[in-house]
Amino acid sequence: MPPLPEWLKSSNRKRYAVSGLSNILKTDIPNCICQEAKCPNRGECFSRGVLTFLILGKNCTRKCRYCSVLHGDPVNQGTEEADIIINAVRKLNLKFVVITSPTRDDLIDGGSGHYAYVINRIKDEFPDVKIEVCIPDFQGDTGSLSKVVAACPDVINHNMETVKALFLTVRQGADYYRSLNVLRNIREMNQDIIVKTGLMVGMGESREELRKLFEDTKEAGIDVLTIGQYLKPGKENINVVKYYHPTEFEEMKREAEKSGIRYVFSGPLIRSSFLAEDVYYKLEKRAE
Repeated sequence: MPPLPEWLKSSNRKRYAVSGLSNILKTDIPNCICQEAKCPNRGECFSRGVLTFLILGKNCTRKCRYCSVLHGDPVNQGTEEADIIINAVRKLNLKFVVITSPTRDDLIDGGSGHYAYVINRIKDEFPDVKIEVCIPDFQGDTGSLSKVVAACPDVINHNMETVKALFLTVRQGADYYRSLNVLRNIREMNQDIIVKTGLMVGMGESREELRKLFEDTKEAGIDVLTIGQYLKPGKENINVVKYYHPTEFEEMKREAEKSGIRYVFSGPLIRSSFLAEDVYYKLEKRAE
């Protein structure tokens, strides 16, 4: 792989934040995607006291080559997951909650009913807290998707992750057009929910393939696109092909905006859930 550029290296402050919040996570918040996916950007979020909660257990039924979430036989989770998140919201005084899960193809509804349950529990306890969910594709089942939409989180995110040509290589069990349809169906089901998607670059995509992805997601009706650098989380994952310079992320932002996408957040450390609270309030401010 190419050597890690300076703009992607963590500061001592961020490393200290990772250590500090990680200790809290070990005791009070056992399921956090930031830890499970070994997110290389968690220092930035942890230094601000924010994180993304993981529901529906830790084991994923798929094995995407860019991801380090555990794979194996899933374990069904009960109401305790919502209790843990509510406790964390109170302890960390969170005003914006981001929730995601592994893909659960073993469940009839893909876990969508549990998403709805957790969303509603948080709303009952903290009516003013904003909620963003980052969902799997539920194997394209609109009935499952409708359960999440009916719970009315403020933001629903489903990540494309990469361009069409790389889907078969890096996204086991996923389908490019199925994911586009998830975004399209969210928009059709509820015009008020913010629809969001994200992708990582540096896995071997071309700029032309990226432009096509921008056009396809715009046509699907997204409000927000995030573009960030893929960083290899473990030795078993695919290698980085290219580290994009910050100026190239600015170029990609302009190209995505030209396709008609309203809000584009592009940069080396951007992830779909990375500083999601900041992104949400920037959108709210622009809307005003």
